[in-house]
Amino acid sequence: MTKENKAVAIQELKDLLQDAKVIYVADLEGMNAGATSDFRRQAFKNNIKVKVVKNTLLQKALEQLDNGVDYSEMFGTFKGNSALMLSETANAPAKLIQNFRKKEEKPALKSAYLQETFYVGDENLGTLANIKSREEMIGEIIGLLQSPIRNVLSALQNKENKEEEGAE
Repeated sequence: MTKENKAVAIQELKDLLQDAKVIYVADLEGMNAGATSDFRRQAFKNNIKVKVVKNTLLQKALEQLDNGVDYSEMFGTFKGNSALMLSETANAPAKLIQNFRKKEEKPALKSAYLQETFYVGDENLGTLANIKSREEMIGEIIGLLQSPIRNVLSALQNKENKEEEGAE
């Protein structure tokens, strides 16, 4: 790869990573073509971008980002075959990897950055999969806010029904 090609590849990665809030780096090594295609298809269905990258170019792109984040915690995991996974939903890539591993040995999580926190190592996969997405959190909050209103309405309806029974 020429110097110009490397510069272009680094710039493409920087453009991809600049506004990313959820970054996963996974190991796809050893997956056959069919499994890799299936993994990519499932990622696409879940709005997860998957890009196989050269470790040195990924590291340089992350070092050159001007978003105030020091990604150096992740650099030690950039060995072997690396696939970059980007998503809007914090737990989507972890759930995808977890579900895929029910029938395959790989992919494995190398590292991840989300919600201003670094996760290094495959042992963090369960933790990441259990993180609630923004939509799930909003749903829970709405449910909690609606609960007292339902209780008040239910109490008022019960009181109304008892008064009607007493009038008969």
